[in-house]
Amino acid sequence: MSSIRRVAIIQARMSSSRFPGKVLAELEGLPMIIFMAKRVARAQLVDHLLVATSTDPSDDALVQALVAHGIDCFRGDLADVLDRFVKAARYARANHVVRLTGDCPLMDSDLIDRGLAALAEGNCDYVANVLPPSYPDGQDVECMTMEALETAWLQAKKASEREHVTPFIREGNAGLRAKGWRGQLDLSELRWTVDHPDDLVHVQRLLQGCAQFGLLPLSVDRFDILRAIERNHISSEAQHQRNEGYAKSLAAEA
Repeated sequence: MSSIRRVAIIQARMSSSRFPGKVLAELEGLPMIIFMAKRVARAQLVDHLLVATSTDPSDDALVQALVAHGIDCFRGDLADVLDRFVKAARYARANHVVRLTGDCPLMDSDLIDRGLAALAEGNCDYVANVLPPSYPDGQDVECMTMEALETAWLQAKKASEREHVTPFIREGNAGLRAKGWRGQLDLSELRWTVDHPDDLVHVQRLLQGCAQFGLLPLSVDRFDILRAIERNHISSEAQHQRNEGYAKSLAAEA
């Protein structure tokens, strides 16, 4: 049995600038963050799951929802997300950490397992499917060692590095080794994330398409969703930038 403790941490907060309160928006009869957490929990290599939110009073309702559904949570700094994330990982006694964001309710647990397996090979400090992205927006998985996180926590100084957790690591600072993996097809133009209200409508349509095959919403994988898109000609009318928040942080620094 492995002595490595692998923890999936979902970042979430209520004070989203583009869609406030989205993490508690209803999706298939559940708050969206609960729907996502139940899907993430299907990953076979994850030993523990928790949601990292803030100590700001605006996140009290989020914490109440998590507690009501038996999902572990950690509260930390609202603005310094790297600090919050590292302290959440310490709280969970993590050795390997999966970083996920709470706007990805269709996250495929198979991709989480794939990232953790690659990290366990031991020839890198960070592995992700976003270098560059080839999977649909909303399927981003980043896995890293606790040592890499601690190094970033100590050395990252830019506001964008503190707000978005992993830029310091994935850019190879402090000698950290980052590597990525790509899908067989470039599906990066597909949008399965929820950053705006129209994104939620699109995700609901995707799940309705899968339901036509008799599939349960919590168990559909990315291939089921692709079949639903093809058979039902489902497309998103939303024209939003991928990683819009990170782009705004970089623009502010520039």
